[in-house]
Amino acid sequence: QGWTTSFWPGTQWIAFELTGDVQFRDAALGHARDFARRVQDEEDLETHDLGFLYTLASVAPWRLLSDQASRAAALRAADALMRRFLEPAGIVQAWGDLSDPAQRGRTIIDSLMNMPLLTWAFEQTGEERYADAVRRHTTQLREHILREDDSTFHTFYWDAETGEPLRGGTEQGAFDQSCWARGQAWGIYGFALNHKATGDPQLLEASRRSAEYFLAHLPSDRVPFWDLVYTDGSDAPRDSSAGAIAVCGLLELAALETDPALADRWRAEARGILTSLIANYAPETPEASDALILHSVYDLPKDNGIDEGTLWGDYFYL
Repeated sequence: QGWTTSFWPGTQWIAFELTGDVQFRDAALGHARDFARRVQDEEDLETHDLGFLYTLASVAPWRLLSDQASRAAALRAADALMRRFLEPAGIVQAWGDLSDPAQRGRTIIDSLMNMPLLTWAFEQTGEERYADAVRRHTTQLREHILREDDSTFHTFYWDAETGEPLRGGTEQGAFDQSCWARGQAWGIYGFALNHKATGDPQLLEASRRSAEYFLAHLPSDRVPFWDLVYTDGSDAPRDSSAGAIAVCGLLELAALETDPALADRWRAEARGILTSLIANYAPETPEASDALILHSVYDLPKDNGIDEGTLWGDYFYL
């Protein structure tokens, strides 16, 4: 259960693409069958992370192998995700029971990375409701979760009855007005991906703004602390996974960039972060750790997964 479970089969699909080794394919197909069972049985669906889960575990085998069972599972997951779209706020609710007042009306910046499942469902079916949800949700995040100084809130609340924007906060950052590093990295990557899907130039600009803030708040080795309020000299933990996500996001942004000089800059910055991850954050030998990169943080305020390898860190690094 939980949002991280697809990163393991997702990594296996990348490994299969890179090597052609059928052991990776067969292992990942085993996960795909279980993901299909889960969505069929309505198991663990009360989350916006259906996008992360089913894009990596089910859309991937459809794209790579034309696996019909995986396509059907991913479309079923997209429909479950659409149940979380709240009118009139125009957002996809993050976590929890939709009738829970404590959860109602909240989204988080990570949700940008869940939208590609709906974009894929629109491409497969032509049903405009999927594309409309992506457009409306990403516009709301651009307007409210991206702050005027180009930093981001982790989480934001809307009034679920009136659609009125209420307040920003955090669950995993240092404090409500700080800038959680992984969230800012999601902003770079997620706004770029959704610009690609919608063609909205304001989402491209939101990705640029997220990138500028992230890069301006990196320490000298170019790999962020877990929150961007910390810098050189701090003993706060690093989050290498945020660095890996930012590399992917910067490369996506560079591919979409309309200014050639800026595209070159984004690629150069991505190479700089990646070079540091390889030199300073990868295990010294493959036997030294099960993780591909070390020194990630899951959720420091809850004392969960501090200074560890993570499935998503490995996925985006690979």
